[in-house]
Amino acid sequence: MLDTYQTIAEASTGEFRDRGSKFFAYAFPVYDLDSIKSRLEEVRKEHPKARHHCYAYRLGLDKTNFRANDDGEPSGTAGKPILGQLDSYNVTYTLIVVVRYFGGTLLGTSGLINAYRNGASDALNNASIIEKLVEDIYQLTFDYAIMSDVMNAVKKNKLEIIFQSFEAEGVLKIAIRQSQLEETLRRLRAQIAKVRIEEIDQIETIDGLEINFLYTR
Repeated sequence: MLDTYQTIAEASTGEFRDRGSKFFAYAFPVYDLDSIKSRLEEVRKEHPKARHHCYAYRLGLDKTNFRANDDGEPSGTAGKPILGQLDSYNVTYTLIVVVRYFGGTLLGTSGLINAYRNGASDALNNASIIEKLVEDIYQLTFDYAIMSDVMNAVKKNKLEIIFQSFEAEGVLKIAIRQSQLEETLRRLRAQIAKVRIEEIDQIETIDGLEINFLYTR
C-alpha cells in the first residue's frame, strides 16, 4: 500500500513576464473540489481585470483525478503545461492557477506554453514541498459517560485530533495512518470497550460510541 505522498505545505506564488504579458502564478494545497472552487474564486476576485485565469490540479494518489483548464487560451497551451509542472515536481493534492495580463504582443503557441510552464514552475520553486503520510480521517461520536475512555485511547495511540466539539455529545475527528488502519482501529475500540484486543472482534457495537470513516487525505 502506498504510504506517503508529496504536496506543498502552504500557498505560494510565482511570476513570469514575456513581451509585455504578465503571468502571476498561485499554488495551493487542496484536498477536495470545494476547496479548489474556493481558491479559484479567491484568485479571480484578486485579479478581476485579467484576461485569463488558467489552472490545473491533481488530487489523490493514483494520478487519475486531475483537470487542466485553458480558460480561453488556445487548446493545450495553458492548463496542460501547468499540469505538467505538478507532475514534474511529483506533487498531488495541489492546485496551480496562472493569471495572465495581455501585454499587446501575441506570444504564439510555443510562447504561451513556455510562459504558463515557467509561471507554474516558479510557484512550485517557491513552495515548501513536503512528504505526508496517507491517512484516513474518522469521526468518533460518543456519550459523555465514556469520554475519558475515548480520550485516553486516542492519546495512547498517539492519534492526531484534527477537530473536536463538545456539545450535546462529544465529537472527535482523528487521522489514522492508512497502512496501520485495521490494527489501530481494533486497538482503539478494545481500549474504549476495556477488553482484550483478541475479544474486540466479537463486539459489533460499543454502547455510546459511533465510528465513521470520513475521507482520505
